[in-house]
Amino acid sequence: MTRTPQEVFADHGQRLGTGDLDHIAGNYTEDTVLITPEGAFRGHDGVRRVIGRLLADLPDADWQLDPRFAGGVLFLQWTAATATHQVTDGTDTFVFRDGLISAQTVRYTLTDRPL
Repeated sequence: MTRTPQEVFADHGQRLGTGDLDHIAGNYTEDTVLITPEGAFRGHDGVRRVIGRLLADLPDADWQLDPRFAGGVLFLQWTAATATHQVTDGTDTFVFRDGLISAQTVRYTLTDRPL
């Protein structure tokens, strides 16, 4: 069964909430490419590495998301804040294929939050 990008994205948010990287990686194809400021990461291992780092940087964050779909592409602007850190310029682009995420770019700047 092929899922729509909206369905995949909704499921992805629920999976991120579990923090289980194997579970999260299930929304990605085996040959996914993630492009980040640190470089390109491939496949399920790349997904686990990038998302694991983000979740470690921002545990229990307050996320604010603004998703916009155009065909098989999702443009996501987001911010996140914890007691000590914040992201003010998060921008992700997801490309969907056959009900899974086949490519993603991840851009964000993590800064210390003013006390």
